[in-house]
Amino acid sequence: MTEHKLISRSVLLPFILVTSLFFFWGIPGNLNDILIKQFMKSFELSRFEAGLVQSAFYMGYFLLSMPAALMMRRYSYKTGLVTGLFLFSVGTFLFYPAAISGQFGYFLFALFVIASGLAFLETGANPFIAMMGDQHSAARRLNFSQAFNPLGAITGVSIGTFFILSGIELNDSEIETMKLAGTYQQYMETETMRVVIPYMVLSAITFLWAILMLRTKFPPLKDEEMAGASNKGVFKRLFKQPHFLKGVLAQFFYVGAQVGTWSFFIQYVQDYTSQPEKVAGYFLIGTLFAFGIGRFSSAYLMRFLKPERLMGIYSIINIVLVLIGITLPGWLGMWAVFFTSFFMSLMFPTIFTLSIRGLGTDTKMGSSMVVMAIIGGAVFTPIMGYIAMESMAIAMFVPLICYVYIMYYAYYGSKPKENIQ
Repeated sequence: MTEHKLISRSVLLPFILVTSLFFFWGIPGNLNDILIKQFMKSFELSRFEAGLVQSAFYMGYFLLSMPAALMMRRYSYKTGLVTGLFLFSVGTFLFYPAAISGQFGYFLFALFVIASGLAFLETGANPFIAMMGDQHSAARRLNFSQAFNPLGAITGVSIGTFFILSGIELNDSEIETMKLAGTYQQYMETETMRVVIPYMVLSAITFLWAILMLRTKFPPLKDEEMAGASNKGVFKRLFKQPHFLKGVLAQFFYVGAQVGTWSFFIQYVQDYTSQPEKVAGYFLIGTLFAFGIGRFSSAYLMRFLKPERLMGIYSIINIVLVLIGITLPGWLGMWAVFFTSFFMSLMFPTIFTLSIRGLGTDTKMGSSMVVMAIIGGAVFTPIMGYIAMESMAIAMFVPLICYVYIMYYAYYGSKPKENIQ
């Protein structure tokens, strides 16, 4: 079997800088899982209302992915990535005035701005990594870079568990006692302010990284020769690619499954194993470790198995694991849901590379549409939250449906149509 080089030494520095972005955007995305639990306390939200955290966040992806693609099509990947980092920095900084105001809506706006920046990063970084080397190793290269995303996710959840979650969980009688004593409002304000410092630190780091990338020379890629070109006919060409359209839908379902599972994993643990929020947070960290191991191991396994075949096998395993989580809630169900993270790990980068292959000069626009599919996180999370008000186990039917479609895409839908005019 021919060994295809992962990356050329001549582009190693920009490869490292862009790969680091996968780590950075994993932090706020998974801090949301902590924020959902925290805001349920500090703003007295229902599970459905708390799910709006993800809706605001992923709406930013949906609305800004296309403008990001247009900017990068006209200028360059570097322009889009630096713009994304600056938006990321501004959004995290906005957590400070949001906390001072004590308004949940302001936090939702700050999350929208953060996600707007991440839309630029994901729209640019994914195709940049996939295209900056041998196309035979594109899926393996993107899985390698994406493997740093769960390290960011682990960092985000760890920061949230240790520095945001206080471990103070009041029952109804304790809340009434504090209200009578006039101390309950102070308690909620204190819980709200716990989110500020982690986001201020993240704001400073991303601002400095934007400056570093701004001063680094990036190599031109093949599709950058089309910078400034007309977008005429691009959508017509994309809509003629069934594997691309089905890939966009597959990404919509995948992100819905991932975000929904992680957003309510702490709640699942607490509902069926009666563990306190801190311990449930540690389990969330653990499932993200499994996700990271899955990313690195799948990048290795793709040397021997086609990406779509490996994803098909993993999606079948996850269907079985989620069924256990639904039918046997408790410690067994918890561990089943826990290990779905390992097997979902390869899905985002694999769906991405399968979707954009063969798009040529339409890659940036196609990539933006795949990133827009991240709106699945905004759609499915509130649905899960609504169902979870009755049963957290039944809510797991949502990711189950998602994995069924991903299985279809892996085995059948990802095959490119030949000889398209």
